[in-house]
Amino acid sequence: MANSATSVTDSDGATVEIFPLPTDEASLEALLRDLFEQHWDKITFGPLIQGAAWEMRAPHAPTYVGKLDGYLTVAFGASHFHLCIGPTQGPRHDPTPPALARHRQTARAELYRRLGRSGAPASWGLRLFNGAGEQQLTILLPNPFLSAEGDKLVQEPDWSRLALWDELRARWTGSVGPDPFDRSGRRFTH
Repeated sequence: MANSATSVTDSDGATVEIFPLPTDEASLEALLRDLFEQHWDKITFGPLIQGAAWEMRAPHAPTYVGKLDGYLTVAFGASHFHLCIGPTQGPRHDPTPPALARHRQTARAELYRRLGRSGAPASWGLRLFNGAGEQQLTILLPNPFLSAEGDKLVQEPDWSRLALWDELRARWTGSVGPDPFDRSGRRFTH
């Protein structure tokens, strides 16, 4: 577990600080189960790619979270998603070719904080990428500059909304205590 971040420039030119996470199946399952079983009411999720942003909120706690053939399934009744986080074999009569299995499986996982125009953090989250570097999932964490519903700007930042970010950083990167840099911004910038 590394405590330091790497700064990168995203495809849209924004600076993003990346905190790499383990990508083994057990770690990813533990992380995702925690987020969806314990914090489902605080997160927004979906792929965020150039040309499409799926910002979904769970209507209630998952009705099912399980794993089969490397895929984690998170269901909210009829609505559900599958995410390949481990080795996948496919059915015995039609096995998945090894190159395709590597393409599908999460190869990069990271906590991130996106910096706004001021240079201070403006959003926080988790991103997963498959073996081809394609985004599988983004989970947006509670943001101190947005209302609890996540759709309205607030007048004053609510720093308590960084509790989940602080918890994840401590657990997955070994950081100790809140990072004052996370609380240095004054407003949301996009």
